[in-house]
Amino acid sequence: MAAALAEVQACISCPSTSPDSAVGEVVREGLGRIPKRLPPWLFYDEAGSLLFEQITEVPEYYLTRIERGIFEAYAAEMIVAAADEKRLRVVELGAGSADKTRLLLAAAAAHQGAVAYCPVDVSATALEAARERLERELPAVMVEPEVADYTHGLRLEACADDERRLVLFIGSSIGNFDRDEAVRLLQGLGAALEPGDGLLLGVDLAPCSSSSDGKSEGALIAAYDDSAGVTARFNGNMLDRLNRELGAAFDLETFRHLIRWNREDSRIEMHLESLQEQTVRIESVGLEVDFARGETIHTENSYKYREGEAEALLRAAGFETERRWSDAGGWFAVYLAKRI
Repeated sequence: MAAALAEVQACISCPSTSPDSAVGEVVREGLGRIPKRLPPWLFYDEAGSLLFEQITEVPEYYLTRIERGIFEAYAAEMIVAAADEKRLRVVELGAGSADKTRLLLAAAAAHQGAVAYCPVDVSATALEAARERLERELPAVMVEPEVADYTHGLRLEACADDERRLVLFIGSSIGNFDRDEAVRLLQGLGAALEPGDGLLLGVDLAPCSSSSDGKSEGALIAAYDDSAGVTARFNGNMLDRLNRELGAAFDLETFRHLIRWNREDSRIEMHLESLQEQTVRIESVGLEVDFARGETIHTENSYKYREGEAEALLRAAGFETERRWSDAGGWFAVYLAKRI
């Protein structure tokens, strides 16, 4: 059995000091480099978390809809396979509103009665909404929320002898990390788990034409550039956050949301492009940032996994893939892996 509080130390481009100073540090470093770049955890202040929930409801954003369909079809099967005749304690990384997770928690409650659930997220607002909803709709679920950045320091309470932990890392969140970062993140997670503990990993798959309803590159790009402009507002909110928290002077009308599909690296890239030559002052860090017209701030990557890549990632991180579930068109997959 692990120590009473096992800590994951992944330390991947994440804050190591107070939140306010961390924002200033990453902004100074990221906007001082060429090309300019800011980490995606800056998206998720209260406003950004609410915008992301709206993204999951737009028609073009297939990821949430298809992953939810996989859970609707296979949640009970996933829970039985993960439990392996023990009781499960469930932890979710980047839980947000835990909307899809309700399907898994309902299956766990049906399988074993009461179930402990620890949602982890940087947004206290999202966690509180999730807690209230789950306690109302699933009284057999004991919700123990934790406000934390799971890429930096995650504390997991030890399981009892008759329990097994199942960690949920769904919604294609792993796609926001490059391959080396993803391996280190999962290795850090594995260090806090016991052999046999499970990881349920949601993975967005690369475009292909192997079936009649296979994913096209056009559908992939549209998922990150929806016609209602919700994703554009989500991306722009990062600059709004810097205005609010750091006294920056970004004029959002002079930047635009830009999506690129990097076929070679199999990733969507999200950028904010300067529409003019300009200088932006960020008051609290005493920084002036020059932008050329057409210069971008790279705000996020979302990797799409080719055949065999997810299994290789899990193996490199110390997990063994046990099961794989997917939709009929092969757009998305959910993997159950066990800590070796």
